[in-house]
Amino acid sequence: MSDTPQNPDFSDVTGGSSSTASQEYTVASGDSLSRIAKRFYGDAKLWPLIHEANKERIKNPDLIQVGWTLTIPPKP
Repeated sequence: MSDTPQNPDFSDVTGGSSSTASQEYTVASGDSLSRIAKRFYGDAKLWPLIHEANKERIKNPDLIQVGWTLTIPPKP
């Protein structure tokens, strides 16, 4: 026996939960970034995360369009 600890084998471990990966969301009628943030994060004040992840599409965070597909980053 060796006193050197063995390295664990993590080769069969799968990825984490969906909260660690970005998701896509299609904007629906009545949506706002704060409503989408409330839905995904439970906190409407986190809307800037969604805005930052979609800044190429969203020039004005008060004007999002139905049908846009937005990237929803994981909650910090």
